[in-house]
Amino acid sequence: MDQGSQVPERLEGRIILVTGAAEGIGRAVALACARAGATVVLSEPSEDDLAEVYDRIESEGGPEPAILPLSLEKASEEEFLGAADILGATFGRLDGLVHCAAFAPFLSRIDDYDASEWERVIRINLTGPFLLTQVCMPLLRAAPEASIIFTSDRVGRHGLAYWGAYAAAKFGIEGLMQVLAAETREGGRIRVNSLDPGILRTGLRARLYPAENPSKNPAPETVTDDYLRLLGPSGRGITGAALHAWESGHRSESKTPIDGL
Repeated sequence: MDQGSQVPERLEGRIILVTGAAEGIGRAVALACARAGATVVLSEPSEDDLAEVYDRIESEGGPEPAILPLSLEKASEEEFLGAADILGATFGRLDGLVHCAAFAPFLSRIDDYDASEWERVIRINLTGPFLLTQVCMPLLRAAPEASIIFTSDRVGRHGLAYWGAYAAAKFGIEGLMQVLAAETREGGRIRVNSLDPGILRTGLRARLYPAENPSKNPAPETVTDDYLRLLGPSGRGITGAALHAWESGHRSESKTPIDGL
């Protein structure tokens, strides 16, 4: 899909929750959603981490954002339910849920992978997104149409050496996406997809590849149009798809949408 020929997606009146909103892809997506007219709910474990992006949205004249402090690693089921209650009391619905939070502490052989770190990585990248999605389902069903986007990774579609728990979690995200898309396709009001943004200039990439020149990688802002399309009217009819965003301005589909399975 040639993004250069498309009219920018507009999201006026939509309530979009973005995890990992303080930096990297999450920050870029949150800012793009606000610029497209959406009210963005910014989520990170610490409210302080969101001050910069919150102020940026306000300074650019976007709709007033909201902040939802929530730790995907440490929050209990009751805390996840409490977060959903806050969203329900404040907005009454969610039009979009974008999972951008990600964590990978190191690259390691399976032989040497620390068991506690394995559990931590699985919790943040798979179990946490599951729990948040689960408690948000009533809010997503309350919207006229809603979109859930799981940020995927190439190592979650084709395993690579040393990626350990992160790769396993991303494979799990692909499975979660397919199951949830199958469960919601009949109603047609919730669409569920995954998006592999490719290798980008993010903090996670810099931590795992400290010797790499980060300037050779595209900025996270280069893929935000793909997220906006899936969140907005252009995404209607797309569900159960594992998509890949290309920095060149094209998006390809690496899995058939669930309606075609």
